[in-house]
Amino acid sequence: MSSKSSFTIETELSPINFSYLLKFIEENYLRRKDIFKDIKILEDERGKVLSFKVMVEGLLWSIDVSIIAGNPILVEMLLNGPVPEELVSRIKEDLFISVQVFEERVRQATLYFTWVEGETIVPEKAFSKKNSLIIKVFSESMLFFFLIFIFISVFLFIIFGPYTPIFLVMVQFIILLYSGKIVSSIGDWEITKGNSYVHILQYQLTPEEFETVKVNPKILTEIKSEVYNITLAKGRKVECETAKEVFSKYGLKCVPESVSVKILNLYELVEFACRKFNLPVPKIVLSNITIPNAAASGVSSKYGVMLITTGLLTQLNEEEILTVIGHELSHIKGKDTVAFFTLASAEYILRVYVLWPLVAVLGFIYLLLAFSLVYFIAKFFESKADLESAIIIGKPKVLAEALRKIGYRRLLLERDFSFRIRSWLGFDPHPPIYFRIKRLERLQKPETIKHPLIESMKDNIKEFLSLFRQ
Repeated sequence: MSSKSSFTIETELSPINFSYLLKFIEENYLRRKDIFKDIKILEDERGKVLSFKVMVEGLLWSIDVSIIAGNPILVEMLLNGPVPEELVSRIKEDLFISVQVFEERVRQATLYFTWVEGETIVPEKAFSKKNSLIIKVFSESMLFFFLIFIFISVFLFIIFGPYTPIFLVMVQFIILLYSGKIVSSIGDWEITKGNSYVHILQYQLTPEEFETVKVNPKILTEIKSEVYNITLAKGRKVECETAKEVFSKYGLKCVPESVSVKILNLYELVEFACRKFNLPVPKIVLSNITIPNAAASGVSSKYGVMLITTGLLTQLNEEEILTVIGHELSHIKGKDTVAFFTLASAEYILRVYVLWPLVAVLGFIYLLLAFSLVYFIAKFFESKADLESAIIIGKPKVLAEALRKIGYRRLLLERDFSFRIRSWLGFDPHPPIYFRIKRLERLQKPETIKHPLIESMKDNIKEFLSLFRQ
């Protein structure tokens, strides 16, 4: 008995890289496992196709798979016999991760041009340690900031004596009030109703072209800079005709098939999500950084700030971006930053004034256990933000897909049991990505959930305990 199954994988690849993608999947995934047979790359009326068979000797089942290159990539599966459902799911995930890994390689050989209408041109930059630290410290949970601040209080205690905890909590609260302004400082553009459109143009080099420029980030930066100077800096469009002169200097050809353009009304997306959440539109800042990220900060909706990177706009489609915005708005709506401040401060005050004898005995072990517990509780709020986005925006599976795109590498690591445990107990306010995706994909009627935070607490604890019953 046979049955058919199919699914799609969205890609930001230009048509010129489709053949390279199929070859990459063949060499880096299919050829490395014995269960894949009859591997062929061909071209028919459907376009470029990678076909193969999945089978294990002695078992009465097989799967015929065809991967049709395009946007989206179409994967067709013919299931012959009692194929294990778990294997089908694993192959789907493997193929998705393979596409994401290839796309990451292509991004290293891609020239990105991003600009906001009516604003100064700002070249794209790498994710610096400074920017990473600001986002980690001052956005969303701010737990890292609170706990580090509390950690150094051991030394300040010598100076200020028993009043140190109260003094530090007050200083932290003052900094918390200005957290939105601090996060805003790493934005390159402020997105408003008057300048809401973001333009993103990509030119993807083929592997041969990338080899021509010797995989040198400095040369790629020079090319981008020169193209900026003769196009955007002079109010001209970035297109093959205008960029051809620069490209030829470096032995490259500008092929129209390698160019893709995306235009987003970012303000409108955030405004739409805010109407759903019944919130005023927060200050929106866009940072021209290649890493996909979004963060929210501020003590209330009135002082809320949302930071979005161009990397997020590049890698996700509009629906996926909307669901991520929904996640961040949940943090603003729930005043989660204030909740985390209260949580971290309560642990600190309790430790200093009540549990100090225990701390003196256990030392670093106490800090390790306490911080792990604080971060575990923080995971409830992150799960709540996922759930509220799913309930209010109404697209849980789309948010799951966005998380899969952003966190595919971590998803791969979390297949290892020990890494899953570390993800649950580590100093990261986010739950493991596998759990977040699985939870969203299984969500049937999100609108029936009355208390997202309580539901999230139960789901997190249940999943964590289930690891020890395997």
